[in-house]
Amino acid sequence: MKKMYFTWLLLLLGTAIVAAAGKPSVLPVRLRCEYLLNPRGIDELQPRLSWTLAATDSNAHAQSQKAYRILVAVTEQELRENKGSIWSTGWVNSDEMQHITYKGKPLQSDQSYYWKVSVKDEQGRISDWSDVASWTTGLLQATDWKATWIGSDEYFKPGKQECNIFDPWLRKTFDLKAAPEKANIFVASVGYHELYVNGKKMGDGVMAPAVTNHTKRARYVAYDIASALRPGRNVVVLWLGASWSIFGPYNTPDKPKAPIVIAQAAIYNKGNVAPVMLLKTDDSWHTQNSPNRLAGVWDFGRMGGEIWDANHENPDWDKALSPDDKWRNATAYHPNLVLSAQMVEPNKVMKEIKPVSVEARPDGSFRVDMGVNFAGWTAVRVKGLPGERIDFQYSERAKDDMTFSLHSAYIIGPSGEGEFHNRFNYSSGRWITIRGLKYKPSLEDIRGWLVRTDYETASTFACSDSLQNWIYDRVRWTYENLSLGGYVVDCPQRERLGYGGDAHATCETGMYNYHLGAFYTKWMEDWRDVQGSESIVGNMFDTTWAHKGVMSGRALHKGILPHTAPTYMGGGGPAWGGICVSLPWFLYQQEGDRRVLERNFEMIKNWLSFLDTQTKDHLLQRFGGDWDFLGDWLWPGATAEGMNNNKPQTVCLNNCYRVFNLRTAAKIARVIGKTTEAAQWEQQAALSSKAINDRFYNVADHSYSDSSMANLAAALLAEVPPASLRDSVMARLEKEILVNHKGHINVGITGGAILFKLLRNEGRDDLIYSMTSQTTYPGWGYMKANDATTIWEMWEKDLPGHSLLHSSYLYPGAWYINGVAGIRQDPQSGKGFRHFVIRPPLLTASQLSWAHASFAFSAGEIKTAWRRDGSGLSLEVTVPPNCSAVLELPQQQAQRVTEPSGFMKAKGTKNGFALFELPAGKYSLRTL
Repeated sequence: MKKMYFTWLLLLLGTAIVAAAGKPSVLPVRLRCEYLLNPRGIDELQPRLSWTLAATDSNAHAQSQKAYRILVAVTEQELRENKGSIWSTGWVNSDEMQHITYKGKPLQSDQSYYWKVSVKDEQGRISDWSDVASWTTGLLQATDWKATWIGSDEYFKPGKQECNIFDPWLRKTFDLKAAPEKANIFVASVGYHELYVNGKKMGDGVMAPAVTNHTKRARYVAYDIASALRPGRNVVVLWLGASWSIFGPYNTPDKPKAPIVIAQAAIYNKGNVAPVMLLKTDDSWHTQNSPNRLAGVWDFGRMGGEIWDANHENPDWDKALSPDDKWRNATAYHPNLVLSAQMVEPNKVMKEIKPVSVEARPDGSFRVDMGVNFAGWTAVRVKGLPGERIDFQYSERAKDDMTFSLHSAYIIGPSGEGEFHNRFNYSSGRWITIRGLKYKPSLEDIRGWLVRTDYETASTFACSDSLQNWIYDRVRWTYENLSLGGYVVDCPQRERLGYGGDAHATCETGMYNYHLGAFYTKWMEDWRDVQGSESIVGNMFDTTWAHKGVMSGRALHKGILPHTAPTYMGGGGPAWGGICVSLPWFLYQQEGDRRVLERNFEMIKNWLSFLDTQTKDHLLQRFGGDWDFLGDWLWPGATAEGMNNNKPQTVCLNNCYRVFNLRTAAKIARVIGKTTEAAQWEQQAALSSKAINDRFYNVADHSYSDSSMANLAAALLAEVPPASLRDSVMARLEKEILVNHKGHINVGITGGAILFKLLRNEGRDDLIYSMTSQTTYPGWGYMKANDATTIWEMWEKDLPGHSLLHSSYLYPGAWYINGVAGIRQDPQSGKGFRHFVIRPPLLTASQLSWAHASFAFSAGEIKTAWRRDGSGLSLEVTVPPNCSAVLELPQQQAQRVTEPSGFMKAKGTKNGFALFELPAGKYSLRTL
């Protein structure tokens, strides 16, 4: 018996050894910490670690992860020796590779951490270790900060057309006995900053930090300055730009109307445990005006630009040996601001844009066509007599020299030549009018650049329809031009406000095309920061900009949200504040991120509690002032009809949206185990749905309220119609699109985001294709026909005061990946796209004959390519390692499908589709 047992054990071990032999099928790559690649200066005490698996054989199938092992250390040498002195997980039997919460030793401030991961594949074979990744910590406790806020003693004076203060330099000179081994400086500023050490700019980010609610918070950026320091005399200079420091809603009594900064660095020599010096801002620093100042006043329609006066240049401003005797003492300030790390990618200078023509005009000016509407920086080389002023006006309209008062200037210094170049502001437009120049500049004298948050692109797309390709390309370009500063602005030229309603119109397009986990996580913190404050309508020059304590006579509620974050200003309605529910849920669906639900749950509860105070008989009532209860916004002809109204159509839409909020919040509550709240919100949604049906449902034609697309879509998305009526209401929406509006769209920002979300959920690619394929007004094709290079604010082009680069109508951008490419979420997954659905669109070959796309989500890259030839369909699909997909094909097609790999398995039918399970790998199939 013992001999038989021993023989059986040897056979079992031998089988295991054979199974574990050979090359592992996967290798962990693309290691990330809190969505970021090797982030610096983070302050998350339990950061989450993620990776992607690369297939070692691109032709293999069913690769998966059965276990992982993580090592974290404070030196790379430890990792080379496979030591995890800070955290060693051992082998963890799990297929998870996203959001693994760090559970090692407590993290220390200003420390580097290095990590790597190995995994076991589907057969238990151990992969090679990944490449080493890292993160560094910032100052984790408020008491770690020993520095003082400092700035100049010059303040902005409201009431002027131009900013009256120059952007200051603040500098500190000091001596070091040796070149340091380690020196990380943490810099937070109210207003933009740049950091220079011994004449060298630190980092490749621009216009730092990310935009933040400066009534409560300042974000710090970490810079490694060790390599720039040297034995002997050193100088550190902080160059500040006014920018957001003079933004009216951020003005508080505890800080000046001027840019200020706080910075701190512990400097270590090799072998020293304690720092040899603590460099920190205080009143021993010195200040001097730079040649640069803000043009304009950083307010609605007056964002301006920059003015450079070369007569004020100081060639020694960043030199260590330059004396301080001509510099003033810095002024210390004591604002009440929370200091936290900037845990989002920095702004960076991206694509270069070259002019296409320069026209000399009869009035002596020159008109430059940059060829494309964009938001970012420009540079122009100029020559002239000392003291001459060269003005630059920016316009997004061919007929106007300047739109929204965007302008800059260069005052020529003694040399007679120089270059205007943006630093702490940006312009937006296609055309530049140059005045004051005595000669025609060459094309080589002028350059432009897109500037945006440096998130990574995630998707590619192309199809057989040139108009659809144009829409996809212009939607992406517009989104990129709206995302400077860690949030999405409505428009970059007029307001630069982070509207919640506009977030609805852009966020899923963003998530399907870019890696935006850190970006949206940061923006949700902005929304938490502004909760409890009413939106501000007005500007800093009148009496309405201050935060009010009441809203139209009602006491301020802790759950109320302004319509923008982190910017407070602007109008909106329940769908604007309601982004606090929708955006965390969309991010969870995309990334499988439970923490974003948990951290925003109290905000969600407070928001819904606020809406409860405005509800009677289960129906939301109009509340607030003229700009607090908007419904849909900017539908075709809206300005003529009147958008800001109290008509039943607005009340209906906002009630449907509240139900959508309630149902979404209930799903969030279920995921994180808040069953009491989930049950409450589900009951409220049911009662409110009945109340909406009783008041707004039109029995005669199965519509709601004014029978508009917006209200039909809102009711359907919120699941307001009883199940017995849903098909009838959907048919009525189809008629509204195809018959009543002849295939055109007839919604605006809010209604459009709701409509496209609904139709994508329902798989109604035919209806979306109809609206996106029109070439006459209203529609994207009409914009293309009218020489648009970006997506407009309104369906109409020539109404004055509206922008031609706007967030209004970007919602098709999600459909190209989710619908046309057929890469769909599995709503039951809970793990983002680890499990997903492939469903080629139900479009005819005459509509679209082919499309191909890639979508690199956090856990891997999905690829699809399909082609229709008559009634047949060719389809290629790539499912990333450790992921799986369900292919959905119409049952009639599925009876004639061939796929040679042998890994595609039938798994039944659902709603008229045949289902096939696809483990990881590449698939090529054909239906006849």
